[in-house]
Amino acid sequence: MLIKEFRVVMPVTVEEYQIGQLYSVAEASMNETGGGEGIEVVKNEPFDNVPLLGGRYSKGQYTYKKYHLASKVPSFIRMLAPKGSMEIHEEAWNAYPYCRTVITNPGYMKENFIIVIESLHLPDKGDQYNVHELSPEKLKIREVVMIDIANDSVANSDYKPSEDPSKFHSNKSGRGPLTGKWQDVVDPVMTCYKLVTVEFKWFGLQNRVENFIQRAERRLFTNFHRQVFCWIDKWHGMTMEDIRQLEDKVREELDKQRGKGEVRGMRADMD
Repeated sequence: MLIKEFRVVMPVTVEEYQIGQLYSVAEASMNETGGGEGIEVVKNEPFDNVPLLGGRYSKGQYTYKKYHLASKVPSFIRMLAPKGSMEIHEEAWNAYPYCRTVITNPGYMKENFIIVIESLHLPDKGDQYNVHELSPEKLKIREVVMIDIANDSVANSDYKPSEDPSKFHSNKSGRGPLTGKWQDVVDPVMTCYKLVTVEFKWFGLQNRVENFIQRAERRLFTNFHRQVFCWIDKWHGMTMEDIRQLEDKVREELDKQRGKGEVRGMRADMD
C-alpha cells in the first residue's frame, strides 16, 4: 500500500472550483475518448445517506464510469495481462466539498487492485496537517506532495501554451498570470487536498506498479488543475444546472466517439 496526499493550491474560491472542476472533467473526458477507447458514463445521479469522512458528508452526486483504456496502461502490465482485461471501473460519491472516488478492475485484478482518491476542498493555502483524519498508522506512511500549477514542470507531450498558468490571463476574472510565489498574494485562494491510496497485489510488481500509479496521479492532477484555471473564461459564471446539461450532452457524445476515430489523450509513456 502506498499513500500520498497531493495538495493543489488554486486561485479560485471553493464555490468556483466546484463548477470549474465539473466543467473540466466533462471537457477532459471528450479529449480522452476515441478509437475504441475512452470513457463510458454508466450512471450520473443524486445519492443520499452515504456517510463520508466520519459522517460529516452524506449526500451529493454519484457517478459510475467505465474506462476502456488499453493504451493508458504501462507496457509491462499489457504484456502480462490478457487482451480485453484493462477495463477500469470508477465509482465516485461527490458530496462537495468532499468527494470519494474508488477505482477497481473487477474483470481481472478483482480485490488485488484498488485506488481510493479522497478529495477535500478548503479555503486555505494547503497548510493543514490532517484534513482526512488519518489514523496515526496511516499518517506515518503518508507522503505530502505540493503541486504548483504555475511552476512545476510538465512533460513536453503535455505542454500547451494556452494551458500554462504562468502565461495565462483571464479576461473574465482578471486573474493570472501566476508567477513567483503567487500562492502568497492571490485572492481568492483555496486548496484541493487529494489523498491517494494505492494497493496493487501482484508478486514482483507491487512496488513498481504502485509507484507508477502515484506518478501518473501526480501528472494527472498537475495537468488537470492547469486546465481548470486556464479554462476559467469558459466556465466562469456557469450554474450547476448548466453543468448538468453539459454532462448529459457529453455522455451522449462519448458513446458516439468511443467507437470511432483514433485513440486520443494521455498515453502511459512513463514506464
